[in-house]
Amino acid sequence: MSAPVTNRSLHRLPPLDAVRVVGALAVVAHHVGFATGVNVGDGPWAGWLARLDVGVAVFFVLSGFLLYRPWAHARATGQSMPGAGGYLWRRALRILPAYWVTVVVCLLVVPRNHDASAGDWARHLTLTQIYEAYGLRHALGHTWSLATEAAFYVLLPILAVLALRGKRRAGRPILILLAAALITATWIALLSAGVLSLGRHTTWLPSYALWFGAGMALASVHVSLANNLLPRWRFLNDLGRAPLACWATAFALLAVSTTSMAGPRNLVEPTAAQFGFKLTIYAAIAVLVMLPLAFGPQTRAKAAFGSPIARWLGLVSYGLFLWHPFVLEMLYETTGRPEFTGSLLRTYAETVAGGLVLAALSYYLVEKPFLRLGHLRRRRPPGNRTESQSATPAVTAAS
Repeated sequence: MSAPVTNRSLHRLPPLDAVRVVGALAVVAHHVGFATGVNVGDGPWAGWLARLDVGVAVFFVLSGFLLYRPWAHARATGQSMPGAGGYLWRRALRILPAYWVTVVVCLLVVPRNHDASAGDWARHLTLTQIYEAYGLRHALGHTWSLATEAAFYVLLPILAVLALRGKRRAGRPILILLAAALITATWIALLSAGVLSLGRHTTWLPSYALWFGAGMALASVHVSLANNLLPRWRFLNDLGRAPLACWATAFALLAVSTTSMAGPRNLVEPTAAQFGFKLTIYAAIAVLVMLPLAFGPQTRAKAAFGSPIARWLGLVSYGLFLWHPFVLEMLYETTGRPEFTGSLLRTYAETVAGGLVLAALSYYLVEKPFLRLGHLRRRRPPGNRTESQSATPAVTAAS
């Protein structure tokens, strides 16, 4: 069964650190595939590379799981709910300083951003670029997902209160999932009816409510099982014992997504139905990727994903996500390569290597110092300090 959730262990799910690495590397492969022209071709790998944007679904489901857990845990154990102010302060310290450095460098250094306006600067620095048509600048196109995540961060305290109304428990997972699915389905219906634009509104939070809701529902079950609630969900612990089965199923679903059912592989807009199918199948894939690492007993898979190198990669994965488009852009700019050309494997290796160097610099010079500020604010006088508050900044950051 799942390990009991205590104050000390609440944020400690080491194998999930590496899930961010999987998501980041998938997104890098997706972007490299497009830059080299492989995604838009007819080669055997075109469909697979085009669908590796499933890494974004992994990020969103993981965010819903990790960030909702403290609220679910507090409710299940009768403790006071986390404070919204402290939570938002820590989220801001986690994402904004490193993000702001990335924005400044990309807008100043990338040649194709020389004409960036004051509005471009303001929108990117405030994570509002997705609310303006064609508001994403070069090497910053991937930040649409961060803007969407930021909207979820702001709304999560309200969503948690709504999800936890009623009896003392960690929330009702089925209702959470159904509510999230209803929001996404309504949004897709508006896209289909032409009320909303497929070229603009597909990056807004309601499109991805299903992904965040799936993570929140998993967190509700995880906390409930750890506190001997909702025994009918114990089958998830059984699935956690079978990582190969879960991941093989996820791979099969990814194969299905490579077909036209999930929409075009290039920049042509999908239909609302194709977009909805892609959202649904990606949600299932992300859940199956996470299940063996969050549920069930200790396994070899958990040991591998919880290894020191995997956890270190998890710590710097945010920087890899932030910086890899800049590295990719500058590779083409400095070498004079034409767009949609180049070796896929070589370009991928160069992008990952350069991205990891910048990611490590970002973590140790920017992210970690600011994370310490959030940790210091949470400390109490020594006589009142609890075990959970003595967790290392790195553990808090990982959550």
